[in-house]
Amino acid sequence: MTRVDEIAPDIFRISTYFADFNLQFNQFLVRDDEPLLFETGMKQIFPLVREAVSRVIPPESLRYVSFSHFEPDECGSLNDWLTLAPRAEAVCSVVGAMVFVNDGAVRPARGLNHDETIQTGKFRFRFKSTPHLPHGWDAGVLFEETTRTLLCSDLLGHGGDTSPVTDDDVVGRFRESTNGFQGGPLANYMPYTSRTEAQIKELASLKPRACATMHGSTFLGNGEQALLDMAVVMKELLG
Repeated sequence: MTRVDEIAPDIFRISTYFADFNLQFNQFLVRDDEPLLFETGMKQIFPLVREAVSRVIPPESLRYVSFSHFEPDECGSLNDWLTLAPRAEAVCSVVGAMVFVNDGAVRPARGLNHDETIQTGKFRFRFKSTPHLPHGWDAGVLFEETTRTLLCSDLLGHGGDTSPVTDDDVVGRFRESTNGFQGGPLANYMPYTSRTEAQIKELASLKPRACATMHGSTFLGNGEQALLDMAVVMKELLG
């Protein structure tokens, strides 16, 4: 079942749980004058996500389709959305547009530089370029400045069929999931570089009230401290 929950005013979490992986795959829909979808999901769940979006807005009215980096759960159905919504524009990092989207998508992307903003109406999103955090040279995240919601891709991600939001120990869940990957094929799923700690500190300085992760519950609370605590866990397990 794909469920839809409002995690902040006019920001909706769309979530599909895959029991085989014990993992939720989440997308985030922003209802505004120029609606935005962050993360598309894989091609095979496009019909589920499209139906879920239709519970909030007409899917063809989407104006922006954004994602962190090139990966199936991030942008696998990008072309499906660009085809469905004639005004939709892909939004990603400048690097993402150069190394993937402008060659693989049906329309060119709008590539954003670090700290560039995009207005959807009442909301303003600040783009933070985060190479190799969580994955890929092209990685980046979006921060909504009005609600202080950080659309953070795999950061703080965790397994399980979890509640839409939590104010509980999300870093403990992140530690458990990340530690569970060690020794297996996903042991190096998230790189740790010389820039990782500084990048996380920059995201923490935004002081998010909501950290909307792609896998698991959205954390509501002191996002600054949660991200700093996550940095400690990442250095310990991956650094």
